[in-house]
Amino acid sequence: MATRIRLKRTGSRHQPHYRVVIMDGAKPRDGRSIEEIGYYNPRTEPPTIDLNEERALYWLEVGAQPTDTVRSLLKKSGVLKSFRQSSKAE
Repeated sequence: MATRIRLKRTGSRHQPHYRVVIMDGAKPRDGRSIEEIGYYNPRTEPPTIDLNEERALYWLEVGAQPTDTVRSLLKKSGVLKSFRQSSKAE
């Protein structure tokens, strides 16, 4: 099972909100997720990013691959930097 960290779209038409979720790579975008680890709202100024850093680090350590968009969100929130530092320490 290829686990991915990706966005799940919520909200109505023309008003998107996204949840950052852990899913099997073969599941559809809005399908059943394994775990929800955060929230992203691009419509606020500045965009709202709320992530559970502890769970995001856990899933990165066990091999979950983030999508390009989620990778940029992880980079902006500082999770990716702490993941790289922890992997260098080991």
